[in-house]
Amino acid sequence: MTETAEARIRIDAAPDTVWHAVTDPATIAEYLYGTQVETDWRQGSPIVYRGEWEGKPYEDKGVILEITPPTRLVTSYYSPLSGKPDEPASYQNVTYALAPDGDGTAVTITQDGCADAAEAERMSTNWSTTLEGMRTVVEGDAR
Repeated sequence: MTETAEARIRIDAAPDTVWHAVTDPATIAEYLYGTQVETDWRQGSPIVYRGEWEGKPYEDKGVILEITPPTRLVTSYYSPLSGKPDEPASYQNVTYALAPDGDGTAVTITQDGCADAAEAERMSTNWSTTLEGMRTVVEGDAR
């Protein structure tokens, strides 16, 4: 049995503005530790994340499983840094869900397939930090 990580935040911006932050490579790099994202944002297309983590270069990958602007993005995700083999069982699904919340947007990120509660907690913390960065970038741009 696997666990699911989850993080939530409210961003003071319209869903279209937050969606741009989720899908624009330049904006993603601002809040996701300089990560460079490559994809055409179409269902079934590959998505690649390149960068450096703790001094080590990485190239993570996945596939766009579902994309419904401006409310939902689901990708598969695999990182060689996980130490797991590059096979279907090693991939996790990451879901970005955006919903109007008054004059802002509620954002929830989930990542399934965590090996145990400790990994789910670690990933939830990482996603919370990422969402805080996203909020800073989006709300800073909105001012």
